[in-house]
Amino acid sequence: MSTRDPLIRVTAMPSDTNPYGGVFGGWLMAQMALGAGSLASRVGQGKAVVVSATDFAFPGAMAVGDELSVYCEVLATGTTSLTIAAEALARERNGEATIKVAEGTYKFVLIGDDGRPRAIAEPETLLLAKDNHSGQ
Repeated sequence: MSTRDPLIRVTAMPSDTNPYGGVFGGWLMAQMALGAGSLASRVGQGKAVVVSATDFAFPGAMAVGDELSVYCEVLATGTTSLTIAAEALARERNGEATIKVAEGTYKFVLIGDDGRPRAIAEPETLLLAKDNHSGQ
């Protein structure tokens, strides 16, 4: 997943830390949700809301000042939903070394103007949108 353009790129700040001084896992999950939500809205061509977040792992640590990049990919589609994998990589502030700091899966439901779930685009349209918006 890391060869595509990032959907989110942000620098970790002191307010993003846990009581032990490391970057808070909840902050990482929130950044990943923003990236995944951006992809879901683009591919689904409308409003998309997160309904679940699963399979999270935090294999590396990130320091204040490091740059976080979030990469996402559509894994599956349902009648009204998209399942999206998110991967977060941290780059040292003063270098080029990167490490994976988090990964997880989000499920989004597409919402219509009436606030109710709506069907995704036709499969051909969805595949074209996925190819155009996920950086592949």
